[in-house]
Amino acid sequence: MWAGTDIAGEVVKVGSEVKDFAPGDKVVAWLELKHGGAMAQYAVANPKTTVVRPPEVSAVEAACLPVAALTALQALTSGGMNFDGSYSGNVLVTGASGGVGTYAVQLGKIAGAHVTATCGERNIELIKFLGADEVLDYKTPEGKKLISPSGKKYDLVVNAAASAVTFSDMQPQLAPKGVVFELTPSPKTFLTSVIKRVSMSKQKYNQLMLNVEARNLEMLVGFVKEGKLHAVIDSKFPLAKVEEAWKKSKEGHAVGKIVITVTEE
Repeated sequence: MWAGTDIAGEVVKVGSEVKDFAPGDKVVAWLELKHGGAMAQYAVANPKTTVVRPPEVSAVEAACLPVAALTALQALTSGGMNFDGSYSGNVLVTGASGGVGTYAVQLGKIAGAHVTATCGERNIELIKFLGADEVLDYKTPEGKKLISPSGKKYDLVVNAAASAVTFSDMQPQLAPKGVVFELTPSPKTFLTSVIKRVSMSKQKYNQLMLNVEARNLEMLVGFVKEGKLHAVIDSKFPLAKVEEAWKKSKEGHAVGKIVITVTEE
């Protein structure tokens, strides 16, 4: 079972060289698995990947951020966004109802993008509520071909739909200099990326590897505090039922995030 890397809670003890945190601080962190994991009452966090959580941001909201929201943020930032509302390009988010996708839609709108998203029919209204300009049911002919209802080509694609959407599916709808960020790298996607690079194509296909930085986590916490970014919670499980949560996660149909709780705030 995966040990988990996302956690929010209260500092109970700090190392002798830690200067920026003190017992009693409310924090959110991304954990290095070499020190254990997040699915426990106590965890060991690196101060370099830990940030203070303001009282306006609940532990549950904060715990959803590290991997999912940071992945979305990194993909969009790498695609040229700076989240001041000035981005004027068109963005496609596939698998928009998942953990990464729900954040990518919202962050794209914060940046100023025109966002097209794909998801199942049951989640269309949710994704519209999160801000998507256009939502495609991935089971329809248009959804399978990723055709924007407004006819727009995509400058940036965040592919959170795993192997369900391939580069050959996306390429016909890419702008001449469109960029794709693949969130689930595999040998096949790596080979496609290399071929695109060697061929000197102006369309780019990149494998995204998450690089966790405290400043980015601080930015996300700030967006939540300001009410610009919201966690979509599929379900919550107490720590004693972590195996049930893990099973639900592996089924692959969760909408947003599944959260393990130790205590309620």
